[in-house]
Amino acid sequence: MDFLEQVAAARTCRRFRQSEPLPAGFLTWLVDCARLAPSAKNQQALRFAVVESPEGRAALFPALRWAGALPDWPGPVEGERPTGYVVILAAPENKGHLLSIDLGIAAQTMQLAAATRGVGCCMFQTYDAALIRSVIDAPEGLEVIMPLAFGLELEERRVAPVPESGSLTYWRDAAGVHYVPKRALDEVLVIRK
Repeated sequence: MDFLEQVAAARTCRRFRQSEPLPAGFLTWLVDCARLAPSAKNQQALRFAVVESPEGRAALFPALRWAGALPDWPGPVEGERPTGYVVILAAPENKGHLLSIDLGIAAQTMQLAAATRGVGCCMFQTYDAALIRSVIDAPEGLEVIMPLAFGLELEERRVAPVPESGSLTYWRDAAGVHYVPKRALDEVLVIRK
């Protein structure tokens, strides 16, 4: 698959084939991919926790807030939940714009790496950090900065043109297909010399 096609296909996934586990070592492989990705000033300040046991997954799931643009949807039902999580952590003294750069690079690297193997990913901005810290038994001095959920993809996701209304809010159709509106290339490419 061409890389542009891979990027278009790697949309956020919120429903998974829960009965099918991730391959052994898959989450560790994702962390290894993130570890090798570029880092601002090569600070390498991120740390990672993986949660793959059924007990750990069940304990972590309630800490996550799913799909803010779909307020009537509380998240995936039993049978459609993730089969693994990676939690990105960092020490508070590393917070700042460089950490934000590294966070984006690491999270996107893991999502794209997962997509190459047919595994969906959901990154979370809204979550209960205290509950996650408890579930993963985070060491003192490390804060949760982003949890990511992974699992074999169940839902179909598509890129769509921005509607005439200009809304960038994602939506689902009656068949449950998830659409993500994206601006046209000629709208975002504003300078070409």
